[in-house]
Amino acid sequence: MTRLFNDPARFTDDMITGFAAAHLEHVRAVPGGVVRARPTRTGKVAVLTGGGSGHYPAFCGVVGPGFADGSVIGDVFTSPSAARARSVAEAAEAGGGVLFLFGNYAGDVMNFGLAARQLADDGIPARCFAVTDDIASAPAGQTTRRRGIAGGFVVFKTASAAAEEGAGLDEVVRVAEHTNARTRTLGVAFDGCTLPGSDAPLFTVPEGRLGLGLGIHGEPGVSEDTLGTAEDLARALVTGLLADRPADTDGERRVAVVLNGLGATKYEELYVLWGAVARLLDEAGLTPVRPEVGELVTSLDMAGCSLTLSWLDDELERLWLAPADTPAFRRGTPRETPVAAATWPAAAPRRPERSAATASGAAVEVAELAVHALRAARDVLHRDAEALGRLDAVAGDGDHGRGMCKGVDAALVAAEKAHTDRLAPAAVLAAAGDAWAAEAGGTSGALWGVALRAVGAALPAGRAPGSAELASAATAALTAVTSLGGAEVGDKTLVDALAPFATAFATRLRTGDPVAEAYASAVAEARTAAEDTAALRPRLGRARPLADRSVGTPDPGATSLAAVLTAVANLHMTTGNDPV
Repeated sequence: MTRLFNDPARFTDDMITGFAAAHLEHVRAVPGGVVRARPTRTGKVAVLTGGGSGHYPAFCGVVGPGFADGSVIGDVFTSPSAARARSVAEAAEAGGGVLFLFGNYAGDVMNFGLAARQLADDGIPARCFAVTDDIASAPAGQTTRRRGIAGGFVVFKTASAAAEEGAGLDEVVRVAEHTNARTRTLGVAFDGCTLPGSDAPLFTVPEGRLGLGLGIHGEPGVSEDTLGTAEDLARALVTGLLADRPADTDGERRVAVVLNGLGATKYEELYVLWGAVARLLDEAGLTPVRPEVGELVTSLDMAGCSLTLSWLDDELERLWLAPADTPAFRRGTPRETPVAAATWPAAAPRRPERSAATASGAAVEVAELAVHALRAARDVLHRDAEALGRLDAVAGDGDHGRGMCKGVDAALVAAEKAHTDRLAPAAVLAAAGDAWAAEAGGTSGALWGVALRAVGAALPAGRAPGSAELASAATAALTAVTSLGGAEVGDKTLVDALAPFATAFATRLRTGDPVAEAYASAVAEARTAAEDTAALRPRLGRARPLADRSVGTPDPGATSLAAVLTAVANLHMTTGNDPV
């Protein structure tokens, strides 16, 4: 149970404040996360770890000499937004470019990818790399679809050490790729974790059983097995990893090993388990090199553990053993070449924003309708937040309702300000989209952000939109979402509700139906499509490894989208105004 918090919605912000205050010699807080307390030498590649909070000491606990230059921190189990990632990168960048390192989750891939593109547009070389070490999440022939779990610690360490040695950006990326290709992890859960403010864990494991192949965001295992002795578990973990040994490591006998506790498994238990693991590795002809036994990548208070093997060559062994000095991990004495704070490299100039046109007349009314629509969305999302969280917890981390509330609240505030400033509908919706993405983070935050921006960009600046423009706006939202997320109809995502809505709305408008009738008809199709996702097996995102468990439950993203569309339709019935 997570017991110590103030406002659950501010849990991560409060954690960052306390973490930075406790480790002044290592880190300083910046918007979006933390960076090293002392600037690094000019020209060094800035390696940034990142992801949702709830995993300490990953990701912020490894910021310091010899390891990461900074950490981008999202809400609990939620990808940080692109705005957060860009903010931390600008604070940490020292002239050598930026490498974002994170686990292979849709929200992280989207948001860090967006941040990297924005940095590149600003003249800062930036790259991304997603770790894929979890052998339970996809078969050997589909390694690019695997999740990143505790093996990310090894990838982060070697890539950071290479950057500390002076390697350039391309070379640091190569080291990350090379380490990841040789790294495998398998984990088990004995019981689930509880989000701050929740009164029940995200999942439970029956007495005497264990969940095999857990995720680190509160996802249960992909299967269950009998909980036997420590010897039994050690054999299952080692056997599973050796069966997935990378093909090009036949001659390698040295391995980096991480036996990782997930938050509630005691160190004494881990050492009992390690004794059996070490013997089994020796019997397999493998030699552990500076093994790490302890909590390195946790999942709040989850009871469980994971075992990581990373097959080392001479280069990777040197980097794995290189010194580091961080709040949560120390090895040897790293040699720094600090520079005076006054010479900290300034962030590259940001691209100038296009001036937002002011609106008048009918365009002001359209912007006002957009604000009313967001108020309706806020009301329904807060009403349904708990139910959406329960849907998400079936095969995910249970945070969808909470994330949607944070996103819509921020979007409404931004839209109201933009409307007060008499900005055009495009600027109002762009401000709302950016605020939604920045505050909510995660996959849904990024998708809602680009969708709102796309709708606004399709609307005229100085007058009310016509039917053709409204049809184009619906199509533009669908294109923006599918382009960013890569989802298709049938993948069990919000696209399953958005695609039929956008298609029906645009089709009926182009055939001459009144806006209100076309919208109502399209909303009905979206609601039906959202309900029909219950029969689908997810093909993307965190729910994919737990596809069978998800069958019978509608997708939370499609469900929340349909609820918002319905609320806007009801708003029209109340006010008599056409929906925007």
